[in-house]
Amino acid sequence: MSALSIAQAKYRTDDIKVLKGLEPVRLRPAMYIGGVDGKGLHHLAWEILDNAVDEYINGYADHITLTLHKSGHAITITDNGRGIPVEMSKEHKKTGLELVLTVLHAGGKFGEEGSGYVHTGGLHGVGASVVNALSKKLIATVKRDGF
Repeated sequence: MSALSIAQAKYRTDDIKVLKGLEPVRLRPAMYIGGVDGKGLHHLAWEILDNAVDEYINGYADHITLTLHKSGHAITITDNGRGIPVEMSKEHKKTGLELVLTVLHAGGKFGEEGSGYVHTGGLHGVGASVVNALSKKLIATVKRDGF
């Protein structure tokens, strides 16, 4: 296509696509994790590990375990922190766990001072929702308030 025909091509507001939910993550994963290679895989693992570390550095956990499974297809990260909230959000009509794992830019690190976290090492990341969107399988087990 010549420069002239490119300039003459129609580009209108109706040509702009608005992606919703986690669709943009699945369509262009490299934009979120830096690549679809080993580096991107490491980014996904660090996202979840950072959440456990945040519980630790804020004094809510004193134990973190990272297990790399022999198959090479899975990791398990656990901590003994507070656990992701599981009650229903009045505003969003989803549980805290569902929000964190399915909605971009949802988490406890954006709240007012005194809520969620005082210190955070994971704020630079893309979040658990991106990890979920790009994972073949994600299992979240939450232990909270004795349950």
